[in-house]
Amino acid sequence: MTAMVKSEGVHKSFGAAHVLKGIDLEVAPREVFCLVGPSGSGKSTFLRCINHLEKINAGRLYVDGDLVGYRQRGDKLYELKDSEVAAKRRDIGMVFQRFNLFPHMTALENVMEAPMQVKREARAVARARAERLLDRVGLGDKVGNYPAQLSGGQQQRVAIARALAMEPKLMLFDEPTSALDPELVGEVLDVMRGLAEEGMTMIVVTHEMGFAREVGDSIVFMDDGVVVESGHPREVLTNPRHERTKSFLSKVL
Repeated sequence: MTAMVKSEGVHKSFGAAHVLKGIDLEVAPREVFCLVGPSGSGKSTFLRCINHLEKINAGRLYVDGDLVGYRQRGDKLYELKDSEVAAKRRDIGMVFQRFNLFPHMTALENVMEAPMQVKREARAVARARAERLLDRVGLGDKVGNYPAQLSGGQQQRVAIARALAMEPKLMLFDEPTSALDPELVGEVLDVMRGLAEEGMTMIVVTHEMGFAREVGDSIVFMDDGVVVESGHPREVLTNPRHERTKSFLSKVL
C-alpha cells in the first residue's frame, strides 16, 4: 500500500536557521497522525512543506506516491511550474491556526469559493455541497452569517468545511484549536473526530494531548527540527522513552 505521506531526509532552512534536520516519517492512508512538540520545533514548517507552501532544501517528500513540488528524471529533480503545484495542492486540505476566512463573504460563500474558482464547478453544485458540509460541521443554521458574526469555534468549523469542499485526500491541521477560547475547543475537535471516523487521512499539529491519545493512530514528538520519538499515542504519552519527551510531557499533561 502506498503511503499517503512519505518524508525522506527532509531539510529546511530559513537563512542561517536550520529548522528541519532530516525528517523521516510515513503516514498511511486513513491514518490520524499527530505532531507534537514545543514551539519552534519545526512542526508547522513541516506541515507547510507537505503542500509546498515552503520548499524543502534537501530530501524527498511524497504525497500519495507523487513527489511534492518536483519531478524526478534520472537522479535530477526539476521544480514543477506554479500551475502544476497548484493542481496537486487541490488534493490537500489545510486548516490554519487563524481561520483565514474571507471577511466579506458569508459562511456559505467561503465554502463555495474554491470549487467554483479552482475547479470551475457550477454554482448550484458548489452551493449544494457547501450547504451539506456546513450542516455536517453543525453550522447548517449559519450559512448566511459573515465571519465577524461567528465565534472563533464556528469560524474554524467553516474553515474545515471550506477545506473539505475541494474533496481532498489528505487534511492538514496546523494547531486548529490554539487560537480558540477553551470552551470552544471541543466543538472543533468533535468535527475532527468525525472526520477520523469517516477515514480521512489527517496530519494534526496539536497541543491537545487528549485528542492525540483518543483519536490519533500515531504520534511524533519533534524538538529542534528532528523526530525525537514516535509510536502509538497511548504508548508515547503514557510511557515516553526519551528524557526530552518526558520533560515536554511533564509540562503539558
